[in-house]
Amino acid sequence: IMDIFRPGAIVLQCGADSLTGDRLGCFNLSLKGHAECVKYVKSFGVPTLVLGGGGYTIRNVARCWAYETSVLLNTEISNEIPFNDYFEYYAPDFKLHLTPEPKENLNTKASLEAVRVEILQQLQQLQGAPSVQMQEVPPEFDLKKDMNAEGTNDGGDQDDVRDT
Repeated sequence: IMDIFRPGAIVLQCGADSLTGDRLGCFNLSLKGHAECVKYVKSFGVPTLVLGGGGYTIRNVARCWAYETSVLLNTEISNEIPFNDYFEYYAPDFKLHLTPEPKENLNTKASLEAVRVEILQQLQQLQGAPSVQMQEVPPEFDLKKDMNAEGTNDGGDQDDVRDT
């Protein structure tokens, strides 16, 4: 994707509804698993705007954003939730990291490979990222050169004289 589009910037929307324990999401990601996407995008070295997003268990959304901010800043943070006005929301363990529920992974290697192949086939059909046509703008000094010629709108007596 990065080779085809060659973006000058990336907007990464990090919805937290894929985390384990989300009330509406059906995925089972840990914070570290979720943050791997952020690390991967960051590894390209392209300016990136990271946005929060979905998630229906608010205490886990806060955990996710705190941890992913630390990942973006290359800063380790404690697994212990510091005391704050909302400390009781993080009961019973008061920890940053979530423990995924024991669930069977129903993704087979074949199904994941089929999705990957389909995406790559669709990307091959793209010419590149949609964009606005760019044209070089002439340097400003070239435009002013003609305007400042002697006798041309220089504030002299002849500026308001018209040929009849």
